[in-house]
Amino acid sequence: MKLIAIDLDGTLLSEDGSISKENRAAIREVQSRGDIIVISSGRSLHDTKQILQDVGLECPIITGNGAVAFHSDEILQNLYLEAEVIGKLMDVIDGVGVYYELYTNKGVYIEERGREILSKEIQRLQKLDADLDMKAANRIVDIQYEQNGLTLVPNYRNIDYKPLEVYKVFVLSFDRGKLLKLRDRLQERSDISLTTSGLQKLEIGNPESSKGNALRFIANHFGVPMENTVAIGDNLNDLSMFDVAAISIAMGNAEEVVKKRATYVTRDYSDDGVAYGLREYVE
Repeated sequence: MKLIAIDLDGTLLSEDGSISKENRAAIREVQSRGDIIVISSGRSLHDTKQILQDVGLECPIITGNGAVAFHSDEILQNLYLEAEVIGKLMDVIDGVGVYYELYTNKGVYIEERGREILSKEIQRLQKLDADLDMKAANRIVDIQYEQNGLTLVPNYRNIDYKPLEVYKVFVLSFDRGKLLKLRDRLQERSDISLTTSGLQKLEIGNPESSKGNALRFIANHFGVPMENTVAIGDNLNDLSMFDVAAISIAMGNAEEVVKKRATYVTRDYSDDGVAYGLREYVE
């Protein structure tokens, strides 16, 4: 029995956020022979569950970059941030002045002024750099607001975080200087983990959260030895999976560092690269 962990964005999902017919067919082929497909994403649990439900797929799930492991309507692992840590993080993030979201056991919380913050930032940067791809930037924003399980709130500061079990703080900014400043202010802290799934993103979680740790956890849960594990992904938050899986498959569109760390490189996500990788490199 093999266990194959597959990332979503830039990997399994098409441009419109769906799972293609060919990728679905390949996943079902793998499942039919008794192997386990695990969806491993930085997205929220609510969002990931809905994406799978929409196409009739049933898989164990790793979400929040390894914070939450879920299977058969049961949360197997939940690595969330302490409420006092969240308060301190918000002080730092607000000090830098960038957009962020809270991933919770009730879905993703976004401040009502969030889209306005991003829109103003994009407009400001476009005036400074005429080459800024406005269409691409706005599409990245749209993807955030297309997530399932969103809750808009007037102000994060008025929320009681403890019962919400916030497992990820997601930062999005097209201002590279601000994003690097925030990373520098946070990277020495031992009470959080930092990763990214794109140049505009910084993702903050429990210090034990990583896709690699979650892959080890869920493989152990199903009794699958690590020498029988496979990881498929495209970005830096997938590297921890590549570090622990016996076989790693990078997408054709993956970051170069991800390709260099992979056992194999498959086709682009837009060319059913997951289906090709499963059929060509996973026996």
